[in-house]
Amino acid sequence: MNPYQLYRKAWRFDGPPNAETRLQEQEWKQLLKQGGLMVRNTYDFDCQEETHFWYIIKDRFEGLEGLPPRVRNKVRKAEKTFTYRPIDYPCLRVQGYPIIKETFDDYAVRDSKMDEADFQAYLDECEKGFYDIWAIIDNETDMMVGFCLVAVWDNCCEYRLTGIYSKYKKNGTYPYYGLYHHLNQNYLVEKAYDYVSDSARTITEHSHIQDFLIQNFNFRKAYCQLEVHYQWWMKLAVNLLYPFRKIIPLRRVKAVLNMEAMQRGEQ
Repeated sequence: MNPYQLYRKAWRFDGPPNAETRLQEQEWKQLLKQGGLMVRNTYDFDCQEETHFWYIIKDRFEGLEGLPPRVRNKVRKAEKTFTYRPIDYPCLRVQGYPIIKETFDDYAVRDSKMDEADFQAYLDECEKGFYDIWAIIDNETDMMVGFCLVAVWDNCCEYRLTGIYSKYKKNGTYPYYGLYHHLNQNYLVEKAYDYVSDSARTITEHSHIQDFLIQNFNFRKAYCQLEVHYQWWMKLAVNLLYPFRKIIPLRRVKAVLNMEAMQRGEQ
């Protein structure tokens, strides 16, 4: 079974980041024969060397008292306002799309969108794997106002698609603070996972969630090696455009060139 999945025309490993190894030439060429423009290969996860690519992870739980005072207060406020509980796919399919639409609309960089058909197709793919779905429930209305999809494996997990209605990010109830504290406790303490992750370094800078987790919940950078392999004509285009990467306005092109810069150790 191919552990790589094609996402937005790029092959990426779809398992725990510590399990990915360096691809041999025949392996990444075989992936490109199946389609796509490139293969992203990360390996040597959580190495001692400080590299230009990383995953955002947390591998110890300090409890509420281990968080900064301002964060503790926000977590307590959230826990009084919201309940965090698992839900199933039928529930998410019915209630989730309006939430994720508002979330995408709020992104600082709008280089992508997710219409309802995209959302349902995304959930179809998730159902083929192993995911937990956590809902953020407003205690006063008993309404789901946000959710988080978590990819789970034997000893770790990754926080993936997350959304919340816009007004709850602005009304002083701090739902994200309660969500991440609850998730961290569940997976690091109750399930005793080795680590939780919020995925790899972003190349689009569409949200600030990784900085948020580092600053507020003691996540850290787990450095790794990065190699990007292209279709031959794509490699030619990247090399031609690379010197102009800081002035190119097209966001998707800029994202590819950003990743190339990370591979070269120049960003």
